[in-house]
Amino acid sequence: MNSPAADRARYDRATAHLEAPLAIVDLEAFDANADDLVRRAGGKPVRVASKSVRCRALLERVLARPGFAGIMSYTLAESLWLARSGFEDVLLAYPSADRGGFAELAGDPKLAAAVTVMVDDVAQLELIDRSRDGGTQEIRVCLELDTALQLFGGRVRIGARRSPLREPSQLAELARTVAARPGFRVVGLMAYEGHVAGVGDALAGRPVRSRMIRLMQGAARKELAARRAEVVRAVRAVVPDLEFVNGGGTGSVGETAAEEAVTEIAAGSGLYVPRLFDNYTSFRGRPAALFAQPVVRRPGVGVVTVLGGGYPASGAPGADRLPVPYLPQGLRYDPQEGAGEVQTPLLGSPADDLLIGDRVWFRHAKAGELCERFDVLHLVEGDRVTATAPTYRGEGRTFL
Repeated sequence: MNSPAADRARYDRATAHLEAPLAIVDLEAFDANADDLVRRAGGKPVRVASKSVRCRALLERVLARPGFAGIMSYTLAESLWLARSGFEDVLLAYPSADRGGFAELAGDPKLAAAVTVMVDDVAQLELIDRSRDGGTQEIRVCLELDTALQLFGGRVRIGARRSPLREPSQLAELARTVAARPGFRVVGLMAYEGHVAGVGDALAGRPVRSRMIRLMQGAARKELAARRAEVVRAVRAVVPDLEFVNGGGTGSVGETAAEEAVTEIAAGSGLYVPRLFDNYTSFRGRPAALFAQPVVRRPGVGVVTVLGGGYPASGAPGADRLPVPYLPQGLRYDPQEGAGEVQTPLLGSPADDLLIGDRVWFRHAKAGELCERFDVLHLVEGDRVTATAPTYRGEGRTFL
């Protein structure tokens, strides 16, 4: 693995002919991260979370590697587009109210065979039926289990507010309802433990909080493993030919794959390794997706100003949602300005070595959200850009 200074020199050389702002993916790091996900999955297939990639060329690249199978999409429109593009196994991870999309799905046998939709409420089935517009294709359905850890009789809840279905009996009852309803078939079960997979347990400078997170996650993993196994047994009693049980995320690949009830793992952020994935004891990835902003001002000693850079990530507002100045190392935001819409001042002694036109390389807080800011990703191998791949946005596709 190269040093940060060597990486910076490589990236500067590779993109010297390009104008910043720009975004790159280091293919050596991307492929190494893919290998690590497969290793941690322990023989179970990894389904790629498209929201964390948002580039068809890179989805194709990773799915061509052994150990990866299928896509986990984030909107119905995206799912249909990917299916039309040749992706044959697309799991929509979130319920949809896209009536036009459901009409397309119900009316096209190729799309209906390739796309599985998420359901956790009978009302969603009713919406799909009202949207069919004459389409008669059978809709593939995945049921979602709530994974939150509940303590003190449910008075304390830790975990994302997703599905209302928590107990084995609830999942089995919905499975029976779907099975009895013409035009639908249950093919899968999903449970995303975001409070384990998406929360770092080694926060820099916060040992007490890190310890508390590890204790919480240990309890959450134990509780969920037992409950998920019971849910799978209950659903399989109704749907013996259940095709898959999906679980996990980048931060919990190994632990989730160890559960016998789980048949496949979901992961995507681990390919790019954004800054929110620096704080894990379970794995160490290589930053693969970066963006560069040009220096346009030198306001004073120890200060430079770059163009743009205010690309906050989704989630609860906080400093950890901001991109981080990465190369050269040692730069930081001005606390009075932060990351700006049009310009961003950066403080620190490395600023004095930067000239007008030089680049500062950043890492986004999340993975795929970076692609909503750039039309293309320049793919770097060594010190050369060997290809340029359009992002979803670059293909005119803004799904959310």
